[in-house]
Amino acid sequence: MSTFTPTDNSRSSECISIIIPFYNEEENVETVLQEARMTNPDAEIIAVNDGSRDATEALIKKFQDVRLISFSKNLGQSAALYAGLLNASHDLCVLMDGDGQNDPADIPMLIREAGNYQIVCGYRRQRQDSWQVKVASKIANKTRRFFTGDSVRDAGCTLKVIRKEYLPLLIPFNEMQCYMIAMLEHAGLTLGQFPVNHRPRRFGSSNYTILRRAWRGVWDLLGISWLLRRQICWPASDTYSMK
Repeated sequence: MSTFTPTDNSRSSECISIIIPFYNEEENVETVLQEARMTNPDAEIIAVNDGSRDATEALIKKFQDVRLISFSKNLGQSAALYAGLLNASHDLCVLMDGDGQNDPADIPMLIREAGNYQIVCGYRRQRQDSWQVKVASKIANKTRRFFTGDSVRDAGCTLKVIRKEYLPLLIPFNEMQCYMIAMLEHAGLTLGQFPVNHRPRRFGSSNYTILRRAWRGVWDLLGISWLLRRQICWPASDTYSMK
């Protein structure tokens, strides 16, 4: 892992990769990709079709300036994001949802802040979800922080900026997206958190339910808390030589 020195925050979209997973989002995919391109005109955009059974893949293919990764079956958001990171051309990578609730207009601000932190996360300023989802999310965030010791305010917000060079610090597993920042922060990376816009879902329905998340969360917390206690963290200041 390399050492990190804060830099000036004047960055353009020429040096970033935006990774967007889609699963059965035929009603949202065109708007999401159009907005991502309009607000970040020079960025590399990677759309990951996560085994959609509708017209999502065909609609992505209409965008000739968008790179497509397509799974033959649904593998989940974590697999889609990880595949995008593996295939990104640039070190600076932006993660966002494909349901239209993240606002790509927030990306330039997060990229500017990436000059001062090794990881940058958004947290949803005014969540456009039901009160049940908001309460469940608040409980989940507090419970996760208790087990992992991370400082993430809103792990459910996909809008993040991380560097591809830190990919070896992540262990891919289902629901990794909720814990990736905990793993990176545990490794000693600096984290900046900033408010971002959150929009109501215009079309389709969420692929997650509160009960499903809660049940998976129990097992995930047991596993990730054990992993973080046992994880080997190389000091960033160390240097290594090979002969």
